[in-house]
Amino acid sequence: MMETIAEIVIEPGRIEKQYWRDIWNYRELFYFLAWRDILVRYKQTAVGIAWAIIRPFLTMVIFTIIFGKLAKMPSEGVPYPILVFAGLLPWQFFASAFSECSNSLILNTKLLTKVYFPRVIIPASAVIVSFVDFLISCFILFGLMLWYDFWPTTRMLVLPVLILIAFATAMGAGLWVAAMNVKYRDFRYVVPFIVQLGLYISPVGFSASVVPGKFRFLYSLNPMVGVIDGFRWAIVGKTTSFYLPGFLLSLGLVLAMLIYGFRFFRKMERTFADII
Repeated sequence: MMETIAEIVIEPGRIEKQYWRDIWNYRELFYFLAWRDILVRYKQTAVGIAWAIIRPFLTMVIFTIIFGKLAKMPSEGVPYPILVFAGLLPWQFFASAFSECSNSLILNTKLLTKVYFPRVIIPASAVIVSFVDFLISCFILFGLMLWYDFWPTTRMLVLPVLILIAFATAMGAGLWVAAMNVKYRDFRYVVPFIVQLGLYISPVGFSASVVPGKFRFLYSLNPMVGVIDGFRWAIVGKTTSFYLPGFLLSLGLVLAMLIYGFRFFRKMERTFADII
């Protein structure tokens, strides 16, 4: 009696319908990578997890002095440190998540060449580390609100949605750069430049309302403008302006960037092990 032996070929993305199921099946790997990166981030550091508080606090102080004291930018009735930090929170989350996501594949080359799993798990787990930093930095915002006796409204309930938009922004851009980084290693030098340039052209240290009205929509072509405006609207409340057309434009760009980034990553995913 002859037995028929079925041959199963495992390829990344070979069966499109199984890809999302594979992501779910490998969820424990996602947890492991995220927890590993969190531990490595603060291992053998002098002040440990306090770096997640020190860095944004010092940035907030510098921006408050430059834009609030020297440039005399309007704060729209809000204590300037709170105005700055409400914009700094989403920006630092994006900047950190984008950087970690972009370099994640290069830092895990041995894992890519040994076993198959949905490669998108690696950049996604890298973003979680930045989200932990974001949650820790929120304590500074609470401290500032206590100090200035300034409390938000129920709009704070919208923050989870805005955090998801910031997450999608970092993932969309990060997936594209991560895939390109595998093939062209000089992309690792482009990422810090993009982050630095983005900090200057985004309304982090000032309110986007200082931009002339006829340029507000054009200014919103920077997806982080809508995200930062949304955070300020939710945290500061009705004392700060909110430009709805610009927010919708930013939201559309974020969704397009996420879809394109994921599709490009999937297209390149099959070649990662060979190129690395």
